[in-house]
Amino acid sequence: MKSMLPPVRRDRIIAQLPECFTPDAALHTKDGFHSQVMAACQGLKKVTVGFNIAKVIVVGDVAVGKTCLISRFCKDTFDKNYKATIGVDFEMERFEVLGVPFSLQLWDTAGQERFKCIASTYYRGAQAIILVFDLSSVGSLDNARQWLEEAMKENDPSSVLLFLVGTKKDLSSPDQLAHMEQEAIKLSEEIRAEYWAVSAKSGEGIRDFFFRVASLTFEANVLAELENSGCRKVGDIIRLTESTKEQQKPPKSKATCC
Repeated sequence: MKSMLPPVRRDRIIAQLPECFTPDAALHTKDGFHSQVMAACQGLKKVTVGFNIAKVIVVGDVAVGKTCLISRFCKDTFDKNYKATIGVDFEMERFEVLGVPFSLQLWDTAGQERFKCIASTYYRGAQAIILVFDLSSVGSLDNARQWLEEAMKENDPSSVLLFLVGTKKDLSSPDQLAHMEQEAIKLSEEIRAEYWAVSAKSGEGIRDFFFRVASLTFEANVLAELENSGCRKVGDIIRLTESTKEQQKPPKSKATCC
């Protein structure tokens, strides 16, 4: 039976592992996908598989550019006069990775202290965490540690991919950027996160970054399922069970603050 889902946009098709931003702070420096993942996806017909989803939460201080980061990729828009996120916002972005339908749930969480208890209820079950800081603000980089601690209270550190993303690259002078990147790379190595520097205003690095997130989470999902089930057919791997689907669905109503 043919899939009822609309076709994936041509600019969301990933056929090979995207390059990292810098080898000095990368989760993986290999040239391609894991051989087991390649073998599992080889010769697969897109209509025979389920629709796999990875939950990604985006956290960081208020006004560091979390919403602009997501909007630039999903909608190709930039609004310098955006309104601060209240509680949690949500975007779904579809990809095709190695011929397999794959989707990222992007959870945009509020950075204000008064909304932290609301946002934290959405942290659980994340497969990737994007820690966002402002490349022109040393304080926002320092606070990334606290955001990571909060997010990890609801997740298993051994099964979550971490990304440390510096935004507003266009606002930083060369000297300031060099200093901030040096500090960011130190932190990324310490917390085992992959570091990226981007600009939502110009769009620099945005597409490459999210393609990297999609590729690495897809690879991690397939490898985990191969290990858990012992199967070698990706059609069996990525077909979601009903319980998994229910767990991944956005709640019908927002949580109330503690």
